[in-house]
Amino acid sequence: MDETNSSPVTRRYLLIATSAVTTVGAAGAAVPFARSWTPSEKAKALGAPIEVDITKLKPGEILKPAPEWRGRGIVVVYRTPEAIERLEAENRRLADPMSKRSVQPNYAKNSTRSRRPEIGVYLSQCTHLGCVPKYYGEAKPEQFDSRWKGGFFCPCHGSKFDLAGRVEKNLPAPTNLEVPVHQFENDTILHVGVDTEEFDE
Repeated sequence: MDETNSSPVTRRYLLIATSAVTTVGAAGAAVPFARSWTPSEKAKALGAPIEVDITKLKPGEILKPAPEWRGRGIVVVYRTPEAIERLEAENRRLADPMSKRSVQPNYAKNSTRSRRPEIGVYLSQCTHLGCVPKYYGEAKPEQFDSRWKGGFFCPCHGSKFDLAGRVEKNLPAPTNLEVPVHQFENDTILHVGVDTEEFDE
């Protein structure tokens, strides 16, 4: 049929049909695109807060096995009164004693870098290259430090951190161990990855 002789009604139907097909196609393409912006259940789980039971944690120990949050290990250490006293004393060996250049919530900008002086919560990754420092909790001479006062030693490149996760001067690690956001539900339940007023301290 000659298009020049087609009626306005026919042309209108043709335009409507073409628009409908285009709209359906665009909507079909948009669904997978929009879905790609929605986090998967696995991604949600990796970022979700975790609950940690510290009932069995004793003074001078770290929690084993270490819990994980967002694919990273968490160190939970129970400090003795003597260890807390050492942390509160001046230590000229520390690179960032007041944690001005380090990553932690505001409530952890103190000598123990924690909400509760006896319980420290840190990411178990050296801030140099991400190795896992080992825990040496006792204040006694060690092969790597004859004046050791307790803390964490990174065997990869020799960085040393005290029991508050504060790094010593002139070592590869540039900053203190990171403190994740956390909250205590009560004396024995710790939540890592949440920082609200939902729980009473």
